[in-house]
Amino acid sequence: MPLGLLALAIAGFGIGLTEFVIMGLLPEVAADFGVTEATAGWLISGYALAVVVGAVGLTAAATRLPRKPVLMSLLVLFIAGNAISAIAPTYELLMAGRVVAALCHGAFFGIGSVVAAALVAPDRAAGAIAIMFTGLTAANVLGVPFGTFLGQEFGWRATFWVISAIGVVALVGIATLVPSLRSDDPAPSVRRELAAFRSGQVWLSLLVTVLGFGGMFGAFTYIAYTLTEVSGFEPGAVPWLLVLFGAGLVLGNWIGGRLADRSIDGTLLGFIAALAVVLSLFAWLAGSPVATVVLLVAMGGFGFGTVPGLQSRVMRYAAQAPTLASGANIAAFNLGNALGAFAGGLAITAGLGYASPIGVGALITLAALVVMVVAAATARSARGRRPGETSDAAGRASTEKRPVAASVA
Repeated sequence: MPLGLLALAIAGFGIGLTEFVIMGLLPEVAADFGVTEATAGWLISGYALAVVVGAVGLTAAATRLPRKPVLMSLLVLFIAGNAISAIAPTYELLMAGRVVAALCHGAFFGIGSVVAAALVAPDRAAGAIAIMFTGLTAANVLGVPFGTFLGQEFGWRATFWVISAIGVVALVGIATLVPSLRSDDPAPSVRRELAAFRSGQVWLSLLVTVLGFGGMFGAFTYIAYTLTEVSGFEPGAVPWLLVLFGAGLVLGNWIGGRLADRSIDGTLLGFIAALAVVLSLFAWLAGSPVATVVLLVAMGGFGFGTVPGLQSRVMRYAAQAPTLASGANIAAFNLGNALGAFAGGLAITAGLGYASPIGVGALITLAALVVMVVAAATARSARGRRPGETSDAAGRASTEKRPVAASVA
């Protein structure tokens, strides 16, 4: 494994920790600034919206720049945002720090996915992307419980100082371990990157990302209420149950990456279909503690197992200009999060109960499956007629026409 992938994974760990740890620190933050929990919750929503802006805006702005220096600059932005959060004397400045840190999130994972794929042979690209995203999953399994504990024991600001330190480690790692390789291809341009969006397969891939992650996060956003109010667990058990969910994320991400290197569309079809089944069963069996534990792990595994394939697919069909499309897919993940949370909230507000967001998530996932079936079918029918644009095989051939590793810089 190229050591550069380890540096990317460490950065992913820090970024994932920034995104998710605030959920466990909201009571402390709300009490410190004298705001309601709902107001404190905007720190989560504001972060997600800033991710979308950064994923598209900063990625487009950095298109013509060498990728390694861009990644390092984004980490400097990340460190600055978390440092601002750590010293923020007011709620408004804390929100500003969250937004600054979030701006690097989408662009880093979008550009980082291209760099990760460039560090290995073309047939191992999805696995390399999975390694980078392992940092994000590890943030859920280990980082969030530890960060929450740290914030409760030493104050929530201590957590943001530790995250800033992780950012420094990742910055040094990328500076020393990620190679600065050159490409003989023409210099990238925003116009050429935008041309990738002429592909119907790119748009179908983005839609699958929105709906696929919307389904999982529609269920996950309100999972604490489901676990305590429906499944009957004590509130103190929730963090440990979320660790199990995180373990499912790690396992699913690893398996999904390996399988996607063999067949992207086949893997996505299988995992999305399995996720729809798991969510349907979860909505039905949420009252059973034993079934809940099993299905919670399965939800994380099948849900996050789609990530390497989804990211690889959009990059494959935008093979000649993958950077902006990759960033757009990170934005699509976050739009899916917002869609799922909104739809699940509507179900609860309508009085359908705390298990209803899981059922809503199952419906959204079924919609993702329908779109994925259409995408795969149209790709198969076009195979061989438009090489390099519409089929998995053709997309792979297009990618292999040039040395993938040479596109790092």
